[in-house]
Formats: sequence, structure tokens, C-alpha cells
Amino acid sequence: MKVIGQRYPLVLMHGGPGLDYSTLLPLRPCADQFTLISYDHRYNGRSGGTDVSAMTWENLTADADELRQTLGFDKWAVLGHSFGGMVALEYALRYPHRLSHLFLFDTCGDTHWMQHNAPEILAKRGYRATAVQAARRFYNGQLSPREVFPSVLKFTSADFYQPKLLNLIHEVLFGPRVKMRPETLIFGFSKLLMGWMVMDRPSEIKVPTLVLAGRHDFLFSPAHQAILADRLPIAQLKLIELAGHNAHAEQSAKVIQSIREFMAAVNQPVVR
Repeated sequence: MKVIGQRYPLVLMHGGPGLDYSTLLPLRPCADQFTLISYDHRYNGRSGGTDVSAMTWENLTADADELRQTLGFDKWAVLGHSFGGMVALEYALRYPHRLSHLFLFDTCGDTHWMQHNAPEILAKRGYRATAVQAARRFYNGQLSPREVFPSVLKFTSADFYQPKLLNLIHEVLFGPRVKMRPETLIFGFSKLLMGWMVMDRPSEIKVPTLVLAGRHDFLFSPAHQAILADRLPIAQLKLIELAGHNAHAEQSAKVIQSIREFMAAVNQPVVR
């Protein structure tokens, strides 16, 4: 866990499953406006745990709320990217009185978009059949641990709009800061996320919400972002140009500006 800043608390829920909080390091400049709390989900990154099957929605959200209590916050803002956005949605539904704002970055409320639609989008973008099949197996957890890295390298360029950021991909996968746990990824996609859907429940989330995504996100398309934002009672939708699934890494200045503008505007939310 890492805590920086001394203002309003904002907890960062990283993507994955299987990665760690360093994937959200591009958001560090927000520490001048927030107290940023970064941590690894249960059995992700360097987090403890002896049985990956304990990575349930109940435990993931309870872990986050226990962290809130330990740090002494009555409420906090919650930001989740990708898999972390799904955890954030579950947290908002389970602990509605403990968050004040919600940020959903490049995420979804229905994993069908990822497990079924994403490989089809790769095919339409001209990726080879081997890459499309690798993505289908990857996002459905149909891999062995030793297959995870070779498989993701076949299609991970699609995560980014600009190919020059392939060096960032290498850093995410193999860099000294990032700890990736293949067994967690496999369990997450094959068990935890299989068939997961909360799209019938966003109306229960009553806090101001920013739904943000890269315009070229192949996992969770702008169409899904629009549906998700429309079903949230108090929400803004922001699509970041020239960015894919990791908009906060490709266009960090624009993403941070969007966070600041959203926080400045939430006193006059648009209620649908």
C-alpha cells in the first residue's frame, strides 16, 4: 500500500486481474488535490493470500472497506480502472454510504463485452487469427500459467492507440516495479468474471460518477461506456481521443484534467 498527498481521499483500484497498483502511477500528479491511496487487491501483485479462490467480490470489497476504516476515513472517492472498475462498481453497490464520488476508467458492467466482443473487434481491426484466438482464450481464462505472457504479447498492442507505447507494455509486463500473477489472471477470467454483470443495478449508485475511456478501447467500446453512463443517475461521460484501453497512461494529462474538471463541476450534477 502507498499513500501520498494530504487532501480529500481517493482510493485507486488497479486493473488486472493479477497486476498491481503501479499500473496507475500516471495518476500521481493528482496528489496535489487528493490523498491518493494505492493498494494491491487480494492475491494480486504483492498482496498476500494463500488461496486464489478467496478472491471473491465479497472479499475484494470488504478488503477495500477495511482499508478505509484503518486509514480513518468516513467516506472517500473511489477510482477503478478496468478490472478495478468492476471492483469499484461492486464496492459502490455494497458500501453505498462510504463513497462520495466514483470514477470508472476503461471498464464495464458486463464482461460479455470483454470475453466475447473484444476478440471480434481485434479481427475487424486486422489482427491475425492467432492473435484473435489468443485473446479469446486469455479473456476467458483458458490458459496455463506458462501461456499467459506469450499469449498476451500477441495482441496487447491493441491496448494502446500509439504503437510507440509498446515499450510501456514491456514495462507493465516485465518492469521491476510491476508484479504480475498469472494464476490470479486465470482464476479471475475463468471464475470471478465469467458471466459477471451488474448492468441492471447502476440506478442504485447515487454518487456523482465520471465514466472515462479511451476512444479506441477494444475491450470496452464507447458504445458500452455510453450505456453505462446513461444508466447511472448522476454521471458524466468522457472519451479520451488518441487513447486505447489505458487512457491514463497514453493521455495522462488529459485524464488528470478530466478528473479535475469533474470534481469542480460535481456541485452542479446533471440528474437523469
